[in-house]
Amino acid sequence: MNTPQKPGASCGSGVGDAPHITEIEESVIPSKRRLTMLALACVTFFTTCGGAFGIEPLVSAVGPGWAVVMIVVTPFVWSLPIALMVAELSTRMPEEGGYYIWVRKTLGSFCAVQEAWWTMSYSIVLMAMFPVLFVGYLTFFVPAFASAADASHPGLGPILRWLVAVVVTLTAMIVNLRGVRDVGRCSKFSAIFVLGAFAALVAAWLAGGWSRSTNVSAVFSRDLGATHAGALLVALSTLIYNYSGWDNISTYAAEVNDPRRNYPRALAIALLIVLLAYLLPVIAGVRVTTDPAVWNTNAGWPVIARLVGGRWLGALVAVAGLASSWALFNAQLLYVSRLPFVLAQDGWLPKKFANVTHKSGTPREAIILLCVLTALLTSLTFVGLAVIQCILYTGALTLEFLALLVVRFRGDVAPGSFRIPGRWLGLAYVCVTPFAVTLLVLKAILQDWRSFPGSLLLVGLSIVTGAVLFFLRRRTAAPRPRDAVLTGASAETDADLITIE
Repeated sequence: MNTPQKPGASCGSGVGDAPHITEIEESVIPSKRRLTMLALACVTFFTTCGGAFGIEPLVSAVGPGWAVVMIVVTPFVWSLPIALMVAELSTRMPEEGGYYIWVRKTLGSFCAVQEAWWTMSYSIVLMAMFPVLFVGYLTFFVPAFASAADASHPGLGPILRWLVAVVVTLTAMIVNLRGVRDVGRCSKFSAIFVLGAFAALVAAWLAGGWSRSTNVSAVFSRDLGATHAGALLVALSTLIYNYSGWDNISTYAAEVNDPRRNYPRALAIALLIVLLAYLLPVIAGVRVTTDPAVWNTNAGWPVIARLVGGRWLGALVAVAGLASSWALFNAQLLYVSRLPFVLAQDGWLPKKFANVTHKSGTPREAIILLCVLTALLTSLTFVGLAVIQCILYTGALTLEFLALLVVRFRGDVAPGSFRIPGRWLGLAYVCVTPFAVTLLVLKAILQDWRSFPGSLLLVGLSIVTGAVLFFLRRRTAAPRPRDAVLTGASAETDADLITIE
């Protein structure tokens, strides 16, 4: 076993400062149990999007005109640069842990721990929301689950909703424990159904709703000339919530077939699908109604679909909402569970979180713990959750772009890996445009911070506890050598680390 090194106390003093990047060793997970390119594209879809569900607050916050403009522009100033960064770094360093490994190798252990800790913090909060969203779409068929029905059965409604959320959590936990291949299969079936439901919505509007549609050009021109005071933070948080997550698919790179070839292709396919999945339904929806009371997560797409094509279409989209909520939780659990695993391998968390099952190579204890936390957490408002995700995600993303710059300035060479086209001009586009969006986010926070004191408190708590974790564990943590990967062997031995010789 390789001898571990002690981490430094600053971003530049951790392990992995040498310029050479080694190629990943072959994992013991067999090829047939890994993610294929199509499965990776579908998991990416549910890590970053999951359908148009969640975009509704954008329309009510800034109006339909600005909403369409933002939906079209955001992929080019946010999603595409991030996807290109992920494509390059994930093919240069296709290791389990993804961005945690990128940051550790380039910026050191302190920054790497913060990267993983911030990501886990907002991801756990978001994961707690997806089972609740599932219950929300279920009320379309069973009104007794709605909070408005609690008066007739006081105390029973919250318990029933919580039990349904627990069932959603348990089923996703079972699938994740079976391995990445089963997560990929579920994502493929769910993506087909969700995209099919929204395709039916657009088709129904084109077939029968055009004649009774509102004059969308007049609505857009009027809306683009209006001001929407106090909507910047809500709009940016909603957009980042709906267009983020591209880097999260890197955490299970050792479980993907031919990652250097499949990551760029899967990202390109998913990016196109995500853009169309938001744009086309929103255009169809605002042609039918622009009522802010409908464009929110309480009413949302099932009500809009019912206005477009009748109750059958509303029911179909509501079922798609159930499928999307479950698949979103399933995909989030996949990437988040790899972060406690790599942190435990490096000694930042207890060794039991580095346990993996022999058959599927999944981090068992990490998956179970995350599901328990999800089941216990109480839900915040959708917008409040989006603000938490927005702030912590932009912070973690900044470290990832810094890692890309360090790799480029070092001149590291990884044969066969993807490289952002356009030389330094392409690199400038990839790094500068998300940074400009990040500055807008900071501006919006400073302007409207009083509206979300609870969310900002949780953000501050995450930042403080991440730093405390590093300084408490830095003398005992033992980061892995750079060639370590997820293995199929159990970590329940006397060995301190799981490594590949």
